[in-house]
Amino acid sequence: MPSDRYLKLMNGAHKGLLRLSGGRFGWAAMDMPVLVLTTTGRRSGQPRSVMLTSPHREGQRMVIVASKGGEDSHPAWFLNLRENPQVTVSMKDASDVPMVARVASPEERDRLWPVVSDKQARYAEYQAKTDRQIPLVLLEP
Repeated sequence: MPSDRYLKLMNGAHKGLLRLSGGRFGWAAMDMPVLVLTTTGRRSGQPRSVMLTSPHREGQRMVIVASKGGEDSHPAWFLNLRENPQVTVSMKDASDVPMVARVASPEERDRLWPVVSDKQARYAEYQAKTDRQIPLVLLEP
């Protein structure tokens, strides 16, 4: 499973690609749109940004997956948005869009998980690696 250090390194490399290419490259990964999610650090109160993919969208609502590569702990960004759901999202065609993040209800997750895992089988593989239920997060304007 990927370490926190590896995940931070990959995030930094991805952000560097966006910066160096002037935003021309890096807005898609594994056939999914990439977004920059900025949360407020639950302990520091400082903005924290992470690059994520969104495997499914419904209108303006985006779905992101708190998989952390199938590790047994939740990603820090997930813990942050649970404390403060006011986030900003940047995408290829929009910067710093204010959004509200919320964890999908059990019924929403039951409906959305097959859609997400059908689009990206790796999420089902991540779920098989851990005993925790991997949360789906809904980002809404």
